[in-house]
Amino acid sequence: VSTSHLQLAAFALGTVGWILCTISMGIVEWRVWHVDNTTIISSGIAWVGIWKVCFISYLHVSPGYREQFCHKFSGYDSFIPHEIYAAQGLLLIAMFMGLLGLAATIFALRNVYMGFTHKTLITPFFLVGGIFYIFAGLCVLIPVSWNFYSVTHNQSIAFPPSYYMPSSPVAQEAGPAIPVGIVAVILLLLSGTFSLSYRFPMTANTNMK
Repeated sequence: VSTSHLQLAAFALGTVGWILCTISMGIVEWRVWHVDNTTIISSGIAWVGIWKVCFISYLHVSPGYREQFCHKFSGYDSFIPHEIYAAQGLLLIAMFMGLLGLAATIFALRNVYMGFTHKTLITPFFLVGGIFYIFAGLCVLIPVSWNFYSVTHNQSIAFPPSYYMPSSPVAQEAGPAIPVGIVAVILLLLSGTFSLSYRFPMTANTNMK
């Protein structure tokens, strides 16, 4: 137990990182667009996420909604930029990889705290968990960095007329989903590093099978 404090911290950090990864995927505010035409986009601000685009409108532009209008992206939409498609796929992979990392770490910690000193039941699972954490962190890092690059370069998106969105904003900024994703990356990479640092104690060799 005394040799696995970092791995216990890795489990805690990995859990928080995985939760933040899930949260960032669900937040619509990846890219915040400022538009000059407020005829439909009443607040002058629209939020572009990886699954949908939303804005506040005082006109009845969507059945059942008088203030907020959201339009979900379809897998067949050709106008969606590559960084959004990448974010959709990579964040789903990151969620799955992070979950596998948590499962492997839980199994290894269970054996540690229940007194099982079999090297084949502890060390490999910490290593596998660390690899999954790092892979999940990289899967989050790529879309977060790519979308942040698009924001800083004020890149446009050719929305169809049904979206009621201009093709380019006056200015845009990173929404809260991006910093949440950055924190998730840091925590997942740290948890992976801690998990990979585990060394089986030599004093337990007499109990190994």
